[in-house]
This record gives sequence, structure tokens and C-alpha cells, in this order.
Amino acid sequence: MVDTLPFGQKGSAMPKSHPRYPAEFRRKIIELNRVGRKPDDLAREFRIAPQSVRNWIKRAQLDAGERSDGLTSVERDELSRLRRKVKQLEVEREILSKAAAWFARETNAIPSKSSSS
Repeated sequence: MVDTLPFGQKGSAMPKSHPRYPAEFRRKIIELNRVGRKPDDLAREFRIAPQSVRNWIKRAQLDAGERSDGLTSVERDELSRLRRKVKQLEVEREILSKAAAWFARETNAIPSKSSSS
């Protein structure tokens, strides 16, 4: 069977996500919710996925301290930054480990793996 999806996509031809909505647009949707509009009504009116509206509202409530069942935006950003840093450090450690082993073999500090005994 020939893969007919563009750009090597697998599975559905639909994109995985919609491009990000502008921050000002999201703020307006959140404000409309705060004055009493229901998330599903807003989603229908503005043709947004209902889950997106609920996610924006939850994020705003977390950031405002109105909820405590998740991470604030600042905490999420810090977590992402720290995960990237850990990944970078793990790669650097692996490189240093391989370099140390190579230098040890080159200086005959340890015998090579292919000994001729």
C-alpha cells in the first residue's frame, strides 16, 4: 500500500492541532466566561473547540489562584525549562563519559577491549 498522506504524515490527514489563538482573543473569551457566558456557548459562537475554551478558563483560574488542581503558567514554563536543561545535561554527561573512556584507552590507563592475550 502506498502512503498517500502529505509530508510523511501517518494516520489521519488532519493536522494534530490548530495554530495558537492570539492571547488577546483568549483573554476576551475568558472575560466573557467571567461575566456569565457558558464555555460551550462561547465555543459554538466563536467556532472554537469546546475543550480549548475550558482549557483557557482553567489556566486563567490557576494563574489567578482561584484553583489549585494544576500548575500555573509560570510553574509550567519553569517545568519545561528544567526538563530541557535535564535533557541537555544528560546528553553532556553521556558525551563526557564516552570521551573519558576514549582518553583512558588512548593513554593506556585501561586495557582495550580487544586484548590479544
